[in-house]
Order: sequence, then structure tokens, then C-alpha cells
Amino acid sequence: MNKKLICAGAAGLMLLLAGCNGGAAAKAPDALSPKDLLVTTPAATTNLDKIVWNNNFGEPPSIDPIKSADYPASGVVSNLCESLFQIQPDFSMKPNLAKSVKNVDNSTYVYELQGGVTFWDGKPMTADDVVFSLKRHLDPKEISYWASDVTANIASVDRTGPNEVTVKLKTPDATFNNQLATPIGAVVEQAQREKAGVDYGNPGAGVMCTGPYSVGEWKQGVSITLNRYDGYWNTAKKAKTKQIEIQFITDPSSIANALATGAIDGSYDVPLSAISQLSKSTTGQLFYGKSLQNMAIISTGTGSLGDPAVRKALTLATDREAIAKTVFEGTSTAAQSLVPNGGWNYSGTIFEDARKNLPSTTPNLDEAKKVLKDAKVDLSKPIKIVYPIDRTFYADIISEFANAGAKLGLTIEPSGVPGAQFGAFFSDPKARAGADAFVTTNYMNVADPLIHLGAIAGPNGMQNYSGFSDPQITDLLAKAKATSDDDARAKLTVQAEALIMDKEPWLPVVDSSTRLFMSKRVTGVPASFVYLYYPWAADLGGTGK
Repeated sequence: MNKKLICAGAAGLMLLLAGCNGGAAAKAPDALSPKDLLVTTPAATTNLDKIVWNNNFGEPPSIDPIKSADYPASGVVSNLCESLFQIQPDFSMKPNLAKSVKNVDNSTYVYELQGGVTFWDGKPMTADDVVFSLKRHLDPKEISYWASDVTANIASVDRTGPNEVTVKLKTPDATFNNQLATPIGAVVEQAQREKAGVDYGNPGAGVMCTGPYSVGEWKQGVSITLNRYDGYWNTAKKAKTKQIEIQFITDPSSIANALATGAIDGSYDVPLSAISQLSKSTTGQLFYGKSLQNMAIISTGTGSLGDPAVRKALTLATDREAIAKTVFEGTSTAAQSLVPNGGWNYSGTIFEDARKNLPSTTPNLDEAKKVLKDAKVDLSKPIKIVYPIDRTFYADIISEFANAGAKLGLTIEPSGVPGAQFGAFFSDPKARAGADAFVTTNYMNVADPLIHLGAIAGPNGMQNYSGFSDPQITDLLAKAKATSDDDARAKLTVQAEALIMDKEPWLPVVDSSTRLFMSKRVTGVPASFVYLYYPWAADLGGTGK
């Protein structure tokens, strides 16, 4: 659900850097294009007893799936707690704990559950567990981070057969099944949840789920160990490695050194500062994968940046292509939309063609000056953009926007805050008071542009931090959600996208690739950006080297 943040690829674009072998080591690129990006890495050829991985964003505050809404928790929980649907490395969607689904007018969904699924304690997963898990998002006492307009639209959840659950919605939503690939659809054991009480998801009580790994030793501040669950129901996806130790190193230099020396076998989200060093590594390989990530600047709706003309002019004047090449070491591309390039798993041609009508990413100062003439605010006031001070590359990005702003007569004022404090900007309106904007490394939960745009620009969107509202956009988003046919829904979505990009509630900066490093002894994980909700560790094994 991505309350704090959210390789560009469409279904079918399974293009790899090294032809058909599934992947290859990558040098630091001058610039990457979507066709260069990987979906997978070479499949594992051997099983291993133990692999050490790193979670670059640090320790999960909880492993309760309904509180897994950001990088630290999601990259761990994805291997533990499964959902009814599952995103695949190519961004397509498949039923998972739900064996099949019957859709009645986008308002009633009847799920047949997989048989033979057990929790780690050996108890069978039941329809009652599924009903309980879905209803957790509706219970204010549970404090689900995924409670949103999506869950608020649920009218009822009922056990309608021994192995069947029926969900009825208040209004039609053709995207609902895609939402169930996130922790909205995660299933936990009801009895263990109720017994654990307030300690649920913490190191003491943990969780009880159905995934390929169970929770082992959790050394707070250091690491969490995942143990292979040999009773896992999906035998075709049984984990290849007996034990995965996930460490919580966050310092970029320490991460780079640990990867370079082999102290850690691998990591997603390799720090930008480590690209040059790791691209020359003789002990491992860098991979760049298809992504659903982008970097943007979020307007709070206040100050001069609250005026859409100012936002659009500043974007037009800024050299985002230079940011992609220099700040992101060529591992990103300038963003044309708030939907990352290739961030769709249906109607690809419609979404791709719509890009041709969106503004170019090439800076255009003359056009920016023309647009700025429509501003209705005091342009003399500084624009305060907040960023986490421990992520220094954000300062470089804001500096580029400041240079562009100066050419327009605008003053951009960077404001760094501690990382721990910065998180509040995504959840507490009081924290945003006094700021005109703040940065985000964002991502789409699933490859569905309608869901993503609705979260940003819908009236009750979970990432609508400025109260952005436009009746025409709201109407298009609602019509699209109620439309079953993929192509018809896509056409409505791109109409909304064009209007949103004209108003720019967020300023698009770059579309990121997934930066993955693995030592030569391990392989198999997806290279694409699915590791927050897909059990990546189950694919991880040995190369035989």
C-alpha cells in the first residue's frame, strides 16, 4: 500500500541484457532504457544451507503483514505471509492462496481456496482464517496500514462454503483482485493472532503464515533469520535454500564493502554510491531489473508550489535527464509520467501510445516561462522542499530543481530533516505544515496504472497528501474502476493520466531500475521490482561455484 514511498516493464517485454540466459553482470551504465532491463536472473542449479542477504532500508518495525507498508518490512514479510493473489516477476498476476475467482459485475468476488495449505505449525488454512484476515483491515483496533478507500469499499466478507469466501463491494472495482496481491490479501492464522495480542508481529510473538519460509531467530537491530518451511503447499516453489539470514545494514559504505568482500551474498536497492565500486567487482554481479519505482517531489498543496502552473513550469525547466545520468549513475531514466514507464500488465499498446502525447522530458525553458504566466500566487516566496538528510542524493536532485527555478525567478529552499523524522511526512499532516513539498522514492504496488493514479489523485487516495481534487479526473477514475474490459479501462485511465500530468500533484523526476547485486555463489532471485510482495528468497539458490 506504500504509505511512505512506491525494472520498468510491460507484460511480454521479457528482454534481457544477455539474451536468453536470464541475466548477466552489468557495468555501470551511461544510460539504461527499458529494453535493457532484466526480469529474472539465471536459475539456481544447487540448493544451499545458508545465504546472507541485506535489507538496505533497515529493520522491520513489525512483521505483521497489515503493518507491512514500506521497504523495511515488505522485503522480509513477502517470504513469510502469502496473499490470495501474487504478482509475478514479469508483473503479471496469478491466483495464489485463492485457487480461482468468480467475478460478478466487479462487485461480488467468489474465491475458491487452495486445498492442502497449512500454516507453519501444521494446522490447515481454512476459509475462516481468510475471512478473519480480510476483516482485519476493517477493524480499527487492528490499525491496518492498508485500511484505505479499497478496504472501505468492502461491504461484506463471508465464508460461503467449506473452501470458499465471498467478498461483496459497495461499488464496482475491476482492480480489486490486483489489490489482493498486496498485504490486503495476506492470510494469517486467526488463533495465533488472537493469542499473541499486542505482541503480534514483534520478535516475541512473531506471526503464523503459510509462506515458503517461517520466522527464525530475530536479533533486534542486527538480523532476522528465515527458515525453510518443508511443509509448504506449493511444492513447485519450495525454497532452494534452507536458511536465509537478512541483515539490517543501512550505511551505504558498509553495504558496499560487505557486498564487495562477500560478507553479504546479495541485496536489492544497492546504494547509488556503490554502483561504481560494485560494477567492477570480481566477486559478484550487478543486475539492473524492470521496475515499478520512480522518484518524485510531492506538493503539499500549500505555498506557491500549490499552484499547478508553478509545478508544471518547474518540471518543464528542470533537466531531469541530467539527474538520471549523474545523480542516478545512469541507472534511471527521466520520468514522463507519475506512472513508471512500463508499469502495466494489461493493454500495453494503449499505455505506451499515450506516452507519445505527454510532455517531453527534455527541458524547455521558453515553454516553462509561458506556463508560469498563468500562476495566481506570489512567486517571490521561497519554495521549501524537505528531504531526509541521511540520503544525500536528494540534495543533489533538489539543487538541480533550484537551478531551474532560478531561471524562472523562483527560489527553491532545500530543507533536510533526520530520516526518522522524515517518515512522518507521509502519515501526519502536522509534520508537513510549513513545507511546500517533500521528496519520495515511490513505487507501484502492482503494475496497474489505475490503482496508482487513484492513490495519488483520487479524492480519498492513500497518497493524496495535498487534498488534490479535480472533478473530471475523479469521474474518469471512477468510470475506469467500474469497467471490466481491459482495453476500455485502459483508455479511460490514460485520459485521467493526461489530466493528472497537466496538473502535476507530484513533480515527476526519474523512473528507477531495480539495482541488484549477488555474489558469484548465488543466483535465482527476480531482477524485477516484485520483491516486496513476491517470495524472492524461495528462488534463491546456488550457482555451483
